[in-house]
Amino acid sequence: MTSEQSPATNQTVLKALVATLPFVTIVVPALNEEHYIAACIASLIGQWPEGAYEILVLDGGSTDRTREIVAAMCERHAAVRLINNPRRIQSAAINLAAQIACEQAKVLVRADAHGFYAPDFVQLCVTALLATDATSVVVPMYTRARVRGTFLHEAIAAAQSSRLGNGGAAHRIRSVSGFVEHGHHAAFDLGFFRSIGGYDESFTHNEDAELDLRAIRAGGRIWMCADAPATYYPRDRFDRLAQQYFRHGGGRARTLCKHRLRPRPRQIIPVLALGWCMAAVATVPFDPMLSLLGLLYPVSCVSWGVLQMIRRRDARLIAGGAALMTMHLAWALGFLIGIARARRIVLVSGHAAASTDLATKRLFVDSIATVGVVDQS
Repeated sequence: MTSEQSPATNQTVLKALVATLPFVTIVVPALNEEHYIAACIASLIGQWPEGAYEILVLDGGSTDRTREIVAAMCERHAAVRLINNPRRIQSAAINLAAQIACEQAKVLVRADAHGFYAPDFVQLCVTALLATDATSVVVPMYTRARVRGTFLHEAIAAAQSSRLGNGGAAHRIRSVSGFVEHGHHAAFDLGFFRSIGGYDESFTHNEDAELDLRAIRAGGRIWMCADAPATYYPRDRFDRLAQQYFRHGGGRARTLCKHRLRPRPRQIIPVLALGWCMAAVATVPFDPMLSLLGLLYPVSCVSWGVLQMIRRRDARLIAGGAALMTMHLAWALGFLIGIARARRIVLVSGHAAASTDLATKRLFVDSIATVGVVDQS
């Protein structure tokens, strides 16, 4: 015969259960996210037992209603905290959260303010981290337009979800669970994250890929949890999309230069597309007919958009071709400028090192000469 447990007994059992679980710190970097932040935080609240998690919203100086919205949620939910991020960028936000996380924290979960998370997202990521003995967990990221998104929002989402838009990156298409080299960051062993210095805060974009390179070299293991995809809401205007991809391209260039890596084919193709368009424009004064070959790229992108519109019977997707071109060309321009800047830094550093070396040699020679004079006297 069984009897119902008293509330006091239930509380005791709950506390004992919480004591066996790792404390989880969920980090949400934010900057002017008034349209997304409430839904993001709401999707994360309650995903881990009460008293065993915290949600740190690192605001980089929002000028819209983001802080107001988060402050109101802090009043209703003790686990949510609003913290200033003086450096503004995401890499600094995550690093700051790793420093100020609760003393009991063992796991750091990264969430994107532009995203939405399934009710079991945190549980799946933390369980995978512990079960596989990995140092970090990455997940697939699927781009979706909001239910009441703008005309361009749907087109941009379609472009980013296609192989032409994401280059066939493993975490942007259908993924399989297993150890990988890179993916959309979701959870970290907090101790390991701190031990390798966290994100490189000189990176405003592509800090995740750069960290994964260092993590693997330090003996880390990255697990792809295909069962916990993250939903990402893209930019809803072409100017914002161009700005985002310009920075992505620059970040990728910095990563390649810092670690002396060669670009992959999917990273070279946008650069070739940009070069093709620029060459076509340059040949207009000399051979207008030849310059028409430059239309092959934009016509191909526009045709893709038209094809998507017909297949899905959605007129909004006709702008998908323009979204593809915006992404490709902005990324390529950012990449080329990033490479140029990185080389300039190397050259400047090289000249500085050479000057220092020359000064050292002169000092050494002067010292020998001085010793020689003393010895002769």
